[in-house]
Amino acid sequence: MMTQSYRPVDIMTCAISNMLKDGETVFHGVSSHLPMVAMSLAKHMHAPDLVHLNIPGGVNPGSIRNASYSSAGADLLDSGEAYFPLEEVFDLSMRGRLDVAFLGGIQFDINGNVNASVIGDYHRPKLRLPGGAGSAVLIPTAKKAIIWRTKHDVRTFVEQVDFVTTRGNLWKIVTPLCVFEFKNGKLYLDTIHPTSSLQEVKDNTGFELLYDEIKYTAEPAKEELVMLKKIDPFDYRAIEL
Repeated sequence: MMTQSYRPVDIMTCAISNMLKDGETVFHGVSSHLPMVAMSLAKHMHAPDLVHLNIPGGVNPGSIRNASYSSAGADLLDSGEAYFPLEEVFDLSMRGRLDVAFLGGIQFDINGNVNASVIGDYHRPKLRLPGGAGSAVLIPTAKKAIIWRTKHDVRTFVEQVDFVTTRGNLWKIVTPLCVFEFKNGKLYLDTIHPTSSLQEVKDNTGFELLYDEIKYTAEPAKEELVMLKKIDPFDYRAIEL
């Protein structure tokens, strides 16, 4: 019997990589090691002309091996092909020319609302979070907004978020258990990871699961796992876990 040689974080990274198309212009922000690795994987596997933009302004960094402390470090600029500052990224997105933006959040509900601001009452919160930063601009204006979240439980996927930091125009949400797709104004279960199950997703989601059919996320290919070891030898993609 073949021994499983991948983890949920590898499935997440490969799934995100395969969402990216050759020639697309893609942006990631701070604390974004997993999508940063996924973007590099896509460039090495099937999308050599993908344009990698990031917070420090480096276009197509030559390597991500030195980005251990932050996905917003100067190394991504120093090894880049060109300089494209953050304000130009916002301008690009508002002109409708940013294909994909990776963004985060703490709570999500079935209506596609994203909370990255507070837990509890806004004026007397149990926990005050970093806030939306660029998400309030990029989620509505990027062609496709992908959110990744390394925690999937009923406190994260809730009936109603405590605060709406931004909403709408999501495309996908990728978690350690599944992929959600936002369509017809609702979050739908798109695929279940091969390491999870429909019941596990139900048990860890605080709203009713909507789905058209049961589909499973593709297992990482052997070639993808080999490439991940090459481009991400220090396992940055798992840094949030």
